[in-house]
Amino acid sequence: MLLLFALSGCGDGTGTMTGTGPSGGGADGRTITVAGAGVSPTPLTVVPGTRVIFVNADTQPHNMTSDPHPEHDDCPEINQVGVLNPGERRETGNLNTVRTCGFHDHDNPPPGGARWAGSIIIR
Repeated sequence: MLLLFALSGCGDGTGTMTGTGPSGGGADGRTITVAGAGVSPTPLTVVPGTRVIFVNADTQPHNMTSDPHPEHDDCPEINQVGVLNPGERRETGNLNTVRTCGFHDHDNPPPGGARWAGSIIIR
């Protein structure tokens, strides 16, 4: 019973974890916003083990995936975000390995969709 109580304090009520990540996006330091003008911030720097939140503030859906296009296999944790409809938010998996992870909108890949591409630095 104590374990259940401890776990219930880890979320923010929306199905996302809170309180990890040192700096960068959003008030919590681990949020990337996808908007009509592009993604922000990029790059985003986080500590190993962080789950980054992608928020779609655009009027169009965005399919956020790991680089490279079309394989999406550099940082598969990012692929958990997938399609975000306007107003939706979703987390990556735990980014545990120290590295730089590129990401992009699969449906609008660079070079044409370069504004919806960015990177997450895990260190």
